[in-house]
Amino acid sequence: MRLLLGFMWLLHWLPLSWLGRFGNAVGSLLFALLGKRRHIALTNLRLCMPELSEAQRVSLARQHFQAYSRSVWERGILWWSSEARLKRLIRVEPAFPGAQIATGPTILLCPHFVCLDVAGVATAMEISASSMYVQQKNNTFDRVLRAGRSRFRPVRLFTRQDGIKPILRALREGLPYFMLPDMDFGAKDAEFVPFFGIPAATLTATARIAAATGAQIIPVIATFLPDYQGWRVTYYPPWDDYPGPDITAATRRMNAFIEERARANPAEYFWTHKRFKTRPDGEASLYAPEPGKH
Repeated sequence: MRLLLGFMWLLHWLPLSWLGRFGNAVGSLLFALLGKRRHIALTNLRLCMPELSEAQRVSLARQHFQAYSRSVWERGILWWSSEARLKRLIRVEPAFPGAQIATGPTILLCPHFVCLDVAGVATAMEISASSMYVQQKNNTFDRVLRAGRSRFRPVRLFTRQDGIKPILRALREGLPYFMLPDMDFGAKDAEFVPFFGIPAATLTATARIAAATGAQIIPVIATFLPDYQGWRVTYYPPWDDYPGPDITAATRRMNAFIEERARANPAEYFWTHKRFKTRPDGEASLYAPEPGKH
């Protein structure tokens, strides 16, 4: 791992256009080699985008592997480049909503697009925040990850084992919560609501935390700029009347927003995650191995 991190550190000195092309090449190779992940991505795309031909879905899955690989290698820029370089490469549209965030408790809702770390850095260059993260098995990588996410402003990082209480406490202390809401963590604290028309086990935490704290929801999504120019970070207007009286309806509304954004940038949504892994009682897995493959 130290060798890999050292290699990433060396690569971060490259122009972004070189690093991006390198990431694309690695992604193409991984698409060919990682059969299980390729199968997950294609299964998700068959479920979510049946209107596409199989050739179109294969092309889109390959583009996703390229985008995901790019995002991993480009983290070196996020972790070690100067703030001045990052501000040249990150285009914030519209301006960072600091005044709006200052009006009260805020959840910055960041779905799983491959450039989500860019959204985190764009936010951390402006304000302190809290967030939840998955503790890495490798201690060295875990330290680098934590340091990279908190090198501009203090960031309070929680794990799922910490539960919801520290998040509520941080929000009440005025610390915005940078929330990644759209992974399948099982049926606990989740409800089956549609995502691309497929019932998906979706955590209701966004709506429940907003209801408990009165927090406003400001979505933020980072995407690639064309021609390796950098990244675009979009802060959307706060959601009106959220969550309202119906937690299930609020969770459905969140999924609809994420679906809309995924359709706008389909190669950059996180298709290699088993988003439909948890099924309603009695339903079979949607990720059965391809015939003849194990």
